Amino acid sequence: MIEQVINQIQEQATNISPLGATFKFLLDENPIFIDGTGEANVVTAEDKDADCTIITSVETLQKLKSGDLNPMMAVMSGKIKIKGDMGLAMKLQSLVG
Repeated sequence: MIEQVINQIQEQATNISPLGATFKFLLDENPIFIDGTGEANVVTAEDKDADCTIITSVETLQKLKSGDLNPMMAVMSGKIKIKGDMGLAMKLQSLVG
């Protein structure tokens, strides 16, 4: 399941401009690291420090992607935790949308 999510994020990351920062998703304890500081967004399964870390479950991420869950409500209700730069978290909508 997590491999499928990594593949989806990788596919979407190659279709958008470099994000200009580093991001990490922790999905059910599985790290997905996105380095958007170079000429392209690079997605790996490394557990490195990032400018912005999003902690949630695979189930919650799928609900966000399908539109069944509002991102702001997910944060407010604690289904998503954000560490680091909150402004950067907004850039990620292009990856999960």
